[in-house]
Amino acid sequence: MVSVLVLVVVAAVVFDYINGFHDAANAIATVVSTGVLPMRTATLIAALFNFVGAVTGTAVATTIATGFADPTDVTQTVVLSALLGASVWNILTWWWGIPSSSSHALVGGLCGGVVAHAGVGAFRWSALVQKVLLPLVISPTLGFIIAFFFMVALTWIFRRQVAARVHRLSRRLQLFSACMMAFSHGSNDAQKSMGIITLALVAYAGALAQRGETPTGFVASLLPHETEVPLWVIVVCAGAIAAGTAAGGERIIKTMGTKIIRITPLQGFAAETAGTLTIMAASHAGVPVSTTHCINACIMGVGASNRVSAVRWGVATNILIAWIVTMPASAAIAYVISTLLDLIGG
Repeated sequence: MVSVLVLVVVAAVVFDYINGFHDAANAIATVVSTGVLPMRTATLIAALFNFVGAVTGTAVATTIATGFADPTDVTQTVVLSALLGASVWNILTWWWGIPSSSSHALVGGLCGGVVAHAGVGAFRWSALVQKVLLPLVISPTLGFIIAFFFMVALTWIFRRQVAARVHRLSRRLQLFSACMMAFSHGSNDAQKSMGIITLALVAYAGALAQRGETPTGFVASLLPHETEVPLWVIVVCAGAIAAGTAAGGERIIKTMGTKIIRITPLQGFAAETAGTLTIMAASHAGVPVSTTHCINACIMGVGASNRVSAVRWGVATNILIAWIVTMPASAAIAYVISTLLDLIGG
């Protein structure tokens, strides 16, 4: 049982790493595409702020660990299949250069794993609606609106300024907003792996209790107190997402930074600020939103504030389709993996 738990933790760390390089574009796509920072510098700065953001709270991790299924209905196989399903989908969308949601891939994977193991009734569908599907619509919409009006306000404020001066100021502002966007990304996305590891640890402790065993020594020190996220889990997941971000995600950066709209430093500042506000609010509320959805919507918002035709809606439509497909696709992959693992184990 310990070996399976170790495998789950390793898979969660790998998922977190993949999440980092898959979603590196969320924080740095605009700052790279506008030429404010070179790719390598931007990724290293984003990695640092990802780590700092990741250790600031555990509200989202608690939602992942307890919100979607009763720990008694979860086994190590369920968690492992969820992670593998999400990771496979993340790698596919990264390869295709599509900025899909790692968050929704993980929730979809958890759904597929739980249903395969314990049936449809074991998954908390009401939590899925309240914590995932509603934010799926609300968070990008809110980000779009904030970015749109913030960009309109900035345009009005700087309307009488010399263009070259505005450009120089915008580049400095974008350095700050890119750091804050990376911070907010870490505060939400890294916690998802923290939550899934905590869920696996709680399931492991529950299995030991059913067998009348009490963990001791080093193993006992690793287990959580009830559903509290252990410190070692926080540090490991923060480090993994930071390392993944440092590895970069050039394919998706290209899509977000140039294919949706041609973005200016002032637009980049507006988009990143709106995205940061939206994501930080969700992190504080313990809602696992898609940072990818938020920043994409914000980029569209600043583009639309100039003129609707500035947004390449064909590319945006392809991204929207990926958003819709992500949860069922990762759920299906996890369902198949969970079924196969149960057959092998049984």
